[in-house]
Amino acid sequence: MSDDGSGEATRRVDVDGMPVGNAYNAADVTEFMRRAGLDAAPIEDPGVVEWRGGGPDVWE
Repeated sequence: MSDDGSGEATRRVDVDGMPVGNAYNAADVTEFMRRAGLDAAPIEDPGVVEWRGGGPDVWE
């Protein structure tokens, strides 16, 4: 996780190895997945989402 200068924890989101933006919460990750056509996959699925620094509930 990192801080983009706003004081909030963020996570970089990549889709197929390409950066698509920064997420501030799990809802942001869900939105990036929807835009990539992965909206049917749960964010908890380790075959779809690789979490680093904690799972979808860790944003500190």
